[in-house]
Amino acid sequence: MADGAMTATFLAVIGGASLLAVTARRLRPVDRLPSLEGWALADRALGPGWTWLLLGGTVFTAYTFTAVPGLAYGNGARAFFAVPYTVIVCPLAFVLLSRLWSVARRHGYITAADFVRGRYGSPSLALVVALTGILATMPYLALQLLGIRAVLTAGGVYPRGAAGDLVMVALFAGLAVATYRQGLRAPAVISALKAVAVFVSLTAVTWLVLERFGGPGPVFDGAARRLGGPALLLSPEQQPAYATLALGSALALLMYPHVLTAGFAADGPRTLRKVSVALPAWTGLLALFGFLGIAALAAGVRAPRGGAEAAVPMLVDRLMPAPLAGLVFAAITVGALVPAAVMSIAAATSFVRNVYVEYVHPTATPKRQVRIAKAVSLTAKAGAVAFVFGLRDQDAVNLQLLGGVWILQIFPAVAVGLFTGRLHPRALLAGWAVGMASGTYLVVREGFSPIVPLGTGAGPLEIYAGLAALLLNLTVALAGTAALTRLGVPRGTDTTDLPSRLTVRRRPETGANNP
Repeated sequence: MADGAMTATFLAVIGGASLLAVTARRLRPVDRLPSLEGWALADRALGPGWTWLLLGGTVFTAYTFTAVPGLAYGNGARAFFAVPYTVIVCPLAFVLLSRLWSVARRHGYITAADFVRGRYGSPSLALVVALTGILATMPYLALQLLGIRAVLTAGGVYPRGAAGDLVMVALFAGLAVATYRQGLRAPAVISALKAVAVFVSLTAVTWLVLERFGGPGPVFDGAARRLGGPALLLSPEQQPAYATLALGSALALLMYPHVLTAGFAADGPRTLRKVSVALPAWTGLLALFGFLGIAALAAGVRAPRGGAEAAVPMLVDRLMPAPLAGLVFAAITVGALVPAAVMSIAAATSFVRNVYVEYVHPTATPKRQVRIAKAVSLTAKAGAVAFVFGLRDQDAVNLQLLGGVWILQIFPAVAVGLFTGRLHPRALLAGWAVGMASGTYLVVREGFSPIVPLGTGAGPLEIYAGLAALLLNLTVALAGTAALTRLGVPRGTDTTDLPSRLTVRRRPETGANNP
């Protein structure tokens, strides 16, 4: 049972988040008519500070802050692939997000599928990009609830049975109302509280751990004795899996609709470049969470079977005074509310723009589009809650693993399309289908493991399934483009004003090459 002081602190932080969400209306221009761009992208008006808070709060989810230390607790060094993965994201975001923002702003695009529709003139390709994004986002949204439940259960704040379900519904109800009314501005404001709470609470936990063990060395020594020394180091056989998982995850992350939605809300490409440079501060936070997973192992924390994500909350409950423990639990809970809100907004926007308006009601007014998006956003949250209550936790994790593989298959159409329009849309469709089928088969064949062996013999190469599927995807797209071009199959009209191929121009003053 939770301590009274812990519960009071927890409720105070959650209440503060609710109050901040109410104040989000102050960020909204009162003289603007309702529009999907205003509701879903905050009128593309967020400056560097707000964009850093929102994008960091969206990328670094609550489940990340529990799953990574849980993986470190159970598997050692392999969990730290998340650190280089999030580092790789920063230069990719610097290049891709700023370029995509410029095109989207110029043509009024709100989703990645909007860009694909304009770049290739293919409604079918835009539809599969939109549906893939929605399909990959829904289990990710459900995982935010699993992260909340793991934290609250470890802290004794989550009662068993129907009472616990009501706690979850109550936490999500406030978020749902704020998002419905204010759109993206609500999670943008809450992200400020998330950053403060997470940075402060994590600093306090790390300091207590180091003080108790006498430094990081004894922490790793204690964990090595319990887990086994080799498990804290990568073996040569594990290195290809580690590297490909980091690279593939980084490429996939920037394709998720919620990440692109947070990026599109910036007020310009210069803002996105500044934010990309500052994102490693969040990566340092993630590394410390991974370290706490090692510390939980060294401290002898016994997480429930199949529930390693509870290791750090249990460590916090053991080491920290009740009020500070409540702060940590509340920080992680708020950490789930921000990405969950952005995910529901992104999924709703993709549905309205690329399914409803494209195929159901092409003449829908901006006001009607906003109304439909709000309803779909509420439905997405309700579906995530029902998903968590109706299925096993492992089912949600398995679907999220598949979601990462699936979302990576739109990389050629979106990211490659930013720099060249020479790939044929029908070839991209064929590549997407091959990538989706092969990626799903590889993951399911290995018992829902993202790492799959390639080759036979004594030492097959183990790599990330999503990256293997992407290579097949690109191979089919390139071969298909060559064949279709040779046959003279027509393609759609490109309306993006981007060059059809990657060009290099020389700066006269420096002689440097610029793409």
